[in-house]
Amino acid sequence: MKKIILTILLCLIGTSVNAQEEIDEGQLGAWYMYFFNKKFGDSQFGIQGDYQFRYWNAGSDLEQILLRTGFTYTPKDSNVLFTLGYANITTGDFGDSDATFSENRIYQEALIPQKIGSWLFLTHRFRYEQRFVDDQDFRTRYRYSLFLNVAINKTELEKGTVYAALYNEIFINGQTDIGDNRSVQYFDRNRTYLGMGYGLANNLRMQLGWMNQTTANWGKGQAQISLHHNF
Repeated sequence: MKKIILTILLCLIGTSVNAQEEIDEGQLGAWYMYFFNKKFGDSQFGIQGDYQFRYWNAGSDLEQILLRTGFTYTPKDSNVLFTLGYANITTGDFGDSDATFSENRIYQEALIPQKIGSWLFLTHRFRYEQRFVDDQDFRTRYRYSLFLNVAINKTELEKGTVYAALYNEIFINGQTDIGDNRSVQYFDRNRTYLGMGYGLANNLRMQLGWMNQTTANWGKGQAQISLHHNF
């Protein structure tokens, strides 16, 4: 009888823990982000990166801290920007738990901007990542993003420009086996974003928007506030 009672209690405790860890898909999260891009004088080299503070809610339940920086290269007579970079990511559990795990990441990307007409700014981004995640085997991931900025009151993204901002990004895992008989799907996640931006200066823009992120296991909305800085 004692064994039966103990088994029931353990099942109830396990159910309670799982309920606490379940992500609330209806809760709006918030991401606060700063993106920068700097060219070294008249050379073909530079740096770019982003610092992101992501929360499951408005700002007290940590989802991720992402710190990413890379060296850039633009070939002569080309507007394609190549980057080789490194990122450090700290990820937190949903809810009351303070548990976190870390990831170190090396990445390579190509950024291909183009202007269509006088007010459409289109950018393709291809990124390949090599991921070193706590307690997992070495992993890789492929990402493709399509960004579209639509200028409303001017023909350049400069000071005083109001524009609509849209993007979609898909993530594909390079393998499914992550170690210790654990696996993931090839499809990792998709992000769709809608927002509005404003040129604070010729080299500084601010965006406010909403992003829906859908993973293999859950989907959730995120409010986003971002600064985009070229210097």
